[in-house]
Amino acid sequence: MANTKPQVKIVDCTTGEEIVRDATTAEIAQMKLDADNAKAAKAEAEAKETTKAAILNRIGLTADELQTILG
Repeated sequence: MANTKPQVKIVDCTTGEEIVRDATTAEIAQMKLDADNAKAAKAEAEAKETTKAAILNRIGLTADELQTILG
Protein backbone atom coordinates (compact mmCIF):
# COMPACT_ATOMS: atom_id res chain seq x y z
CA MET A 1 0.00 0.00 0.00
CA ALA A 2 1.33 3.44 -0.93
CA ASN A 3 2.28 5.98 1.71
CA THR A 4 -0.48 8.62 1.73
CA LYS A 5 1.14 10.89 4.33
CA PRO A 6 2.92 13.93 2.88
CA GLN A 7 6.66 13.61 2.74
CA VAL A 8 9.55 16.05 2.97
CA LYS A 9 12.71 15.75 0.89
CA ILE A 10 15.89 17.27 2.27
CA VAL A 11 18.88 17.60 -0.06
CA ASP A 12 22.40 18.27 1.19
CA CYS A 13 23.74 20.49 -1.58
CA THR A 14 27.36 19.80 -0.72
CA THR A 15 27.10 16.00 -0.92
CA GLY A 16 23.98 15.54 -3.02
CA GLU A 17 22.54 13.24 -0.36
CA GLU A 18 18.75 13.13 -0.35
CA ILE A 19 16.70 12.25 2.70
CA VAL A 20 12.96 11.60 2.34
CA ARG A 21 10.86 11.39 5.48
CA ASP A 22 7.25 11.71 6.56
CA ALA A 23 6.21 15.29 7.29
CA THR A 24 5.57 16.28 10.89
CA THR A 25 2.16 17.48 12.04
CA ALA A 26 3.45 21.07 12.07
CA GLU A 27 4.80 20.73 8.51
CA ILE A 28 1.48 19.31 7.30
CA ALA A 29 -0.37 22.21 8.95
CA GLN A 30 2.00 24.67 7.26
CA MET A 31 1.49 22.98 3.87
CA LYS A 32 -2.27 23.35 4.28
CA LEU A 33 -1.93 26.98 5.33
CA ASP A 34 0.33 27.70 2.35
CA ALA A 35 -2.13 26.03 -0.03
CA ASP A 36 -5.05 27.99 1.45
CA ASN A 37 -3.11 31.26 1.15
CA ALA A 38 -2.22 30.49 -2.47
CA LYS A 39 -5.89 29.80 -3.28
CA ALA A 40 -6.94 33.06 -1.62
CA ALA A 41 -4.28 35.04 -3.50
CA LYS A 42 -5.34 33.48 -6.80
CA ALA A 43 -9.01 34.26 -6.13
CA GLU A 44 -8.12 37.86 -5.24
CA ALA A 45 -6.05 38.28 -8.42
CA GLU A 46 -8.87 36.85 -10.54
CA ALA A 47 -11.37 39.20 -8.87
CA LYS A 48 -9.13 42.20 -9.61
CA GLU A 49 -8.80 41.15 -13.26
CA THR A 50 -12.56 40.76 -13.54
CA THR A 51 -13.06 44.22 -12.05
CA LYS A 52 -10.49 45.74 -14.42
CA ALA A 53 -12.14 44.09 -17.42
CA ALA A 54 -15.56 45.38 -16.34
CA ILE A 55 -14.25 48.93 -15.97
CA LEU A 56 -12.51 48.83 -19.35
CA ASN A 57 -15.66 47.42 -20.95
CA ARG A 58 -17.74 50.19 -19.36
CA ILE A 59 -15.49 52.89 -20.85
CA GLY A 60 -15.14 51.06 -24.17
CA LEU A 61 -11.41 50.28 -24.11
CA THR A 62 -9.39 47.11 -24.39
CA ALA A 63 -6.42 46.44 -22.10
CA ASP A 64 -4.06 47.02 -25.07
CA GLU A 65 -5.69 50.36 -25.88
CA LEU A 66 -5.38 51.48 -22.27
CA GLN A 67 -1.72 50.43 -22.22
CA THR A 68 -1.12 52.47 -25.38
CA ILE A 69 -2.75 55.51 -23.80
CA LEU A 70 -0.73 55.14 -20.61
CA GLY A 71 2.38 54.66 -22.68
